[in-house]
Amino acid sequence: MAKILIVHGAGMNMRGKVQTEIFGKMTLPEYDEKIRGYAKELDLDIEIFHSNIEGEVVNKFYAANDSGVDAAIFNPAGFSRGYPALTAAISQSKFPTIEVHISNPVRRGPISDTAQVSLGIVAGFGVAGYYLALRGLKDMLAAK
Repeated sequence: MAKILIVHGAGMNMRGKVQTEIFGKMTLPEYDEKIRGYAKELDLDIEIFHSNIEGEVVNKFYAANDSGVDAAIFNPAGFSRGYPALTAAISQSKFPTIEVHISNPVRRGPISDTAQVSLGIVAGFGVAGYYLALRGLKDMLAAK
């Protein structure tokens, strides 16, 4: 069974509390519950991690690299621009990373820095974007 790390970036703990006109009313625990359901449906082993601290997220990617994680899904949220250490950590990981955005961030400004080092991007599909990313990674890993 493939192991996939799900990383929620800075500010994801505020989902459902602020900017609901952009991101909707779903809270981070509700996202996590939905993502766990998707993983169960797809027969994937996931670990979900959230931090508002860049260094903790960087350390999580490096630890995942050393612990046999097969792939990652990353919602950078507030870490979208100006975090070179995070971009480096993703680019140095031996596993593929898919970036997920609940909304379409391009409508609000430039694409995230971490998108440049991610295998792909899923944006604008709400929480279902995590399902799309999980499904794509499962198919990609099975084809190896």
